[in-house]
Amino acid sequence: MHRTFAHLAAGALGLALAIGHAPATFAAWPERPVKLVVPYTPGGSTDQFGRALAEGMARDLKQPVVVENRPGANTMVGTQSVARAQPDGYTMLMGTSASMVLNPMLYKKTGYDPKDFKVIAIGIEVPLVVVTNTQVPAANIRDFAAYAKAAGGKLNYASVGLGNPLQLATEMLKSELGIDMTHVPYNGSAPALSALLANDTQLMVDVVSTSLPHIKAGKLKALAVTSNARLDVLPNVPTVAESGYPGFHAATWFGLAVPAQTPPEAVARLQAAAARVLTDPQFRNTFGALGLVVQAPRTQAEIDRYVAADRDNWGKVIRANHISLD
Repeated sequence: MHRTFAHLAAGALGLALAIGHAPATFAAWPERPVKLVVPYTPGGSTDQFGRALAEGMARDLKQPVVVENRPGANTMVGTQSVARAQPDGYTMLMGTSASMVLNPMLYKKTGYDPKDFKVIAIGIEVPLVVVTNTQVPAANIRDFAAYAKAAGGKLNYASVGLGNPLQLATEMLKSELGIDMTHVPYNGSAPALSALLANDTQLMVDVVSTSLPHIKAGKLKALAVTSNARLDVLPNVPTVAESGYPGFHAATWFGLAVPAQTPPEAVARLQAAAARVLTDPQFRNTFGALGLVVQAPRTQAEIDRYVAADRDNWGKVIRANHISLD
């Protein structure tokens, strides 16, 4: 009897230790640094956001979150690398509307499928601003439309590349205004803005953060913003919609994505860490001051619906303009 009791006690202790060990193991995750692949060059608004998010998440996860810049091919180089990564939660992608929504609709071969990923956070929406230079005689979007029509298709617009959200948003705007312009792509915002400042091009739809210093310095004129509401950083600049083109809206977004088969426990841990950063007042104020709209944390179902709606909206633009990059 004594031996039986001892045997049962030992078995119970072993079971208790086993049960206790499982959560302890998960509680220790991550046990090594987590990598965040940013598919853009260092220094841009996506990179700044990614690094700040990584820094905040690292404090919560108690492990470094290392940013690796892997630019190229409209985000496809970095995105492909994460698609091939082990789905263990240790590799994240700074997913965007370009990588998660647009590229699969624009290219026949991207090297990945959107189903390879789970978008686990929508971090910021990036409203866009329509800018022109001081040599263009237009103070608002209606003035510019009249100027472009009078020019008979001889004006140019700058973008950071074919199929980029900025270029697609400009095509949306051209259709809305009923104007014709020649697209001139540049390798990044800096050369594109330089061309606009030099009047080599006459219009650009840009992310607010990169154009804002030029607008504040009086070197560029902000004709309108493409968001649903005016922006705190440009309170006197109307939306395209309120400028006489109701319903117009264009915005891109940055978020986090992981390989689709990443364990739910790791996803939940990463989402919780990201949520704490996104709700931090200092973080929100820092990026809000750049014209970036930090998003409140969403549930996974809400994220899935958001991405599906975004895919539907941009898909209409791409199909209407017969845009293909192959």
